[in-house]
Amino acid sequence: MQITEFMGDDHQRCDHIFARAEESVSKGDWSNAADINRQFVDAMEHHFRMEEEMLFPRFEEVSGHTMGPTEVMRHEHRQMRQLFEQMNRAAADQSVDDYLGASETLLILMQQHNAKEEQMLYPMSDQVLAGEQDELINKLEAVE
Repeated sequence: MQITEFMGDDHQRCDHIFARAEESVSKGDWSNAADINRQFVDAMEHHFRMEEEMLFPRFEEVSGHTMGPTEVMRHEHRQMRQLFEQMNRAAADQSVDDYLGASETLLILMQQHNAKEEQMLYPMSDQVLAGEQDELINKLEAVE
């Protein structure tokens, strides 16, 4: 399996949970919405940890690029984390408008972010880290 496939699959897993959270909020089903939103944020934070603790450092070490695409991705992770906080507050306040406003902004950011990773960074990682993909994926799977 390649890094592109493994991490792309995880994007899809996170996207699915995100859609369920938005659907629950739209229906005003706050008991489920808060729980599903927590699941979504946890899934995203796990994805970010896989990248920030394993993939990005290894890519930077082998490629020698520390201020390139990985730094852009880290910056976008920080932006998304701010939106997670807004969504958490909106869920706690049971504010449909605030939640959906933040989630709409997040959706746009995630779509652009995921496209950059799936079309540029992950394929670059597959090239740069060829020969150690299986070992790296095992390490990514072990990230808690």
